[in-house]
Amino acid sequence: MNDILNLLNKSKTPYHLVSEVKAILNQNGFIELNEKIPFKISKNKKYYVTRNDSALIAFTTGDEINGYNIIASHTDSPCFKVKFGKTSVTAGTTKLPVEQYGGGLRYSWLDRPLKLCGRLCGEKDGKIVSTLYESESNFVIPSVAIHMRRNANDSLSVNPQVDCQPLYALSNDADKFANDLREKFDGNLLDCDLFLVCDQQPFYCGANNEFLCSPRVDNLTSCFSSLFALINAKNEQMVNVIYLADNEEVGSRTKQGAGSKFLYDTLYRINNGFSLSEECFYTTLANSFMVSCDNAHAVHPNHPELSDMTDSVLLGKGVVIKHHGNQNYTTDAISSATLKNILARNNIPYCDFYMRADMPCGGTLGAISSSNLSISSIDIGMGQLAMHSAVETFAIKDYEIISQALTCFLNENK
Repeated sequence: MNDILNLLNKSKTPYHLVSEVKAILNQNGFIELNEKIPFKISKNKKYYVTRNDSALIAFTTGDEINGYNIIASHTDSPCFKVKFGKTSVTAGTTKLPVEQYGGGLRYSWLDRPLKLCGRLCGEKDGKIVSTLYESESNFVIPSVAIHMRRNANDSLSVNPQVDCQPLYALSNDADKFANDLREKFDGNLLDCDLFLVCDQQPFYCGANNEFLCSPRVDNLTSCFSSLFALINAKNEQMVNVIYLADNEEVGSRTKQGAGSKFLYDTLYRINNGFSLSEECFYTTLANSFMVSCDNAHAVHPNHPELSDMTDSVLLGKGVVIKHHGNQNYTTDAISSATLKNILARNNIPYCDFYMRADMPCGGTLGAISSSNLSISSIDIGMGQLAMHSAVETFAIKDYEIISQALTCFLNENK
C-alpha cells in the first residue's frame, strides 16, 4: 500500500496525476503518442496519449483486435479553484478569491492544511508554455469561533464566497499573490489553472490499521487500480484500455472530459493504425465492454438509515456494482451478469448498490461516455465513507479486491 499512499499524496491535481501516471507508464515500456501526429501502432505494444495534460488514455495491443476492454475513471476531485489576479485585503490580511470546483463538503475544508497546486501558463521564447506548480507554503480557511456563531453546532451553512476564502499573507498588498507567482514562472506569466487542495497526509486508522484516510480517494483510487491492472494484465486478443478523464466533478462536458470524443477518437485511430476498415471498427465496438469505475457509498455506521434496505455495501466486502432505475449508472442485467460471472470465476467478492428511492442519485462518467461510444457498460466502484469530503475513508481490503477484479476483467477474451 505504500505506492497508493505516495501517489495519493503527490497527485494533488489532475495535472500532477497525469504527470505521475506518465512516469509509471514510461518505466513500464509504454510509448507516448501525440494527438497532433498520425498514430503509428504495432501489435504487442503499449501506448498512451494525453489531452490537456489532465486526461490520459493508455492501451496495450496483442496479436488481434477482437474488441476493446475499457476501464474508465476520472482524475479530478472536489476542491476550490483560484481566481487569478488581485487578492482581497481585509483586517490586515490578504485573502485568495476562490470558487467551488465540484460538489464538495465545504465545512470539511475549514482549519485544514491546504496548498495551491496546478499549472502556470505564459509566454517563453515566442511560445505558450505551462509548468506544474505546487506551493511551498500551506494555507488555511479559518472557521468562525463558536463564541461568534453560537448555533454552529446546530446549523452551519458555509458560503463559498464569504466563508471559504483562505488566508494568503499578513499583508495589505493586493498584488502580492500575482507577483509571487510571476517569480516562480520562467517566462511571462499570463494565466494559471490553480486549485486550493487539501494537504492532509494520508494515514492509516482502525485497531488493525485496516482503514486508509486521505484526500482525493474519489476517484484517484480507481485511476491507480486501473493503471496497475493495465500494466499487469495480459491479453493477446483484445485491446486493453484505461481512460482517465478529467472534469467529471463538474459535468464532464469538456474537451478532456468523458463527454468529449477523446475516447472515441483514440479507439478509431487505433483501428486505423492497424489498417482496418470502418466497418471493422464498428463490429469491434460491438464486441467491446466498458467498466466505469468510480467509488460508491458504503453504508455509514452512524447513519445506516440513509441507505436503502437492499443496500449491502459494507466496507471490506469487495466490488460494488451500481444500479439505478433512471440510468444514472449504465449497469443493466446483461452487463451486470457479465461482470458477476467474471468475478465469481475468480472468487472475487461483490455486492450490489441501489440508492434510496426518495433520495437523488449522483451520476458518473459511464453514462456520459456511452452517449458517444455505444458499447455494453457497467458502473462499479469501491465502497467508501465521507465522499466529497476534504478527507475520505476506505477499507484497504477493498482497494486490493477491486485491483484484482480489474486485472481479471482485462484478462478476459470475448
